[in-house]
Amino acid sequence: MGPWRCLLLLPLLAPALRAQQQHFMEYVERRLTLLEERISQWHDQSSRYSTELRDFKNQVLGMLEAAEKEREAMRAEAESAAVRVDRLEREVDYLETQNPAPPCVEVDETLMDKQVATAKQRKNEKYTKLTDCSDTIASVRAMKILKRFGSASGLWTKDAAGSSEKIYVFDGTANDTVYVFPRMREFTLFSATRKAARIKLPYPWVGTGHLVYDGHLYYIRQQGQSFQVIKFNLANKTVVDSSVFPAEEQIPVFGLSPSTYIEVSADEEGLWAIYATKEDEKNMCLAKLDPASLDIEQMWDTPCPRENAEGAFVVCGALHVVYNTRLPSRARVQCVFDVSGTLAPEDASLVYFPKRYGSHASLKYSPHERQLYAWDDGYQIIYRMEMKKKLEV
Repeated sequence: MGPWRCLLLLPLLAPALRAQQQHFMEYVERRLTLLEERISQWHDQSSRYSTELRDFKNQVLGMLEAAEKEREAMRAEAESAAVRVDRLEREVDYLETQNPAPPCVEVDETLMDKQVATAKQRKNEKYTKLTDCSDTIASVRAMKILKRFGSASGLWTKDAAGSSEKIYVFDGTANDTVYVFPRMREFTLFSATRKAARIKLPYPWVGTGHLVYDGHLYYIRQQGQSFQVIKFNLANKTVVDSSVFPAEEQIPVFGLSPSTYIEVSADEEGLWAIYATKEDEKNMCLAKLDPASLDIEQMWDTPCPRENAEGAFVVCGALHVVYNTRLPSRARVQCVFDVSGTLAPEDASLVYFPKRYGSHASLKYSPHERQLYAWDDGYQIIYRMEMKKKLEV
């Protein structure tokens, strides 16, 4: 088609092109209008959301401020309660130390003289046994080292008269806090004392001669030149009774344990006290104790020397004294004194403990378990013993 023909068609196509252009512009205008409406709608929604968010933020800040004030108030109340509890504990501790007449630690001199006289009247008499126990130690069968706890000297034990699983730990030779573990497992597995309850005694103890017997703690208190046996109820944490030990001019009972003046021991027959005086400073003395009244029922002078003795315990009415050397070596039971007279000291077996170069600070006999709880240079040890009849020795 020639150029002149195109020129002829232009007037015919112009109205169609203008109509298409008009439709296109109307379409674009409609789209822009819709876009503007959406933008306006979004702006309105955004403004509303911003207002709601600001209101929510202000609400949260108000709640946080209120919570902070409540926290401060609760902290103040907790601190106030802690102060009151601390004051109450101090008051309770004070009241516990102010024990009335029954546990009075000052014993009437006339009563004490009477007790001494009564005991001396029965001194060195043959003992009438309360049980049919006729066993003696044949050997120390085994040794089990449980752990190392506390200082070099101390004692650990169970209740010698009951079946309780509680473990009582006395750390040191002069203290006033007893650790109580619920079972052997807690004592063995945990090195710290966080699993233990603490019992604060009204008076500090001295030495390592204490004993837990039938729910009571019998421990030794020194007051001046005299020594007192304190009977302490472990359930209600009170002193039940106390008595000045009726022996004059006491000296350390064991030559290798200078801090122990009285060793309270328990066996199948009941309670005993092992001690020494200047009257016979070479050998030990033995006394039978009444656990209810702390009276001395009977006393004996024993042939067992104090020199090089490190501990002692009673089994079936027979005193067993453990000896060592100044430089710790192998411990051994080298002297036995039977209060019933059925076993002569020279007929007793010489019993050696398993080889361990240490020194026993305490040895506690458990009658129902037939084993010893020992404290050796900070190590807690159990000795299991093999027994035999005295008549077979």
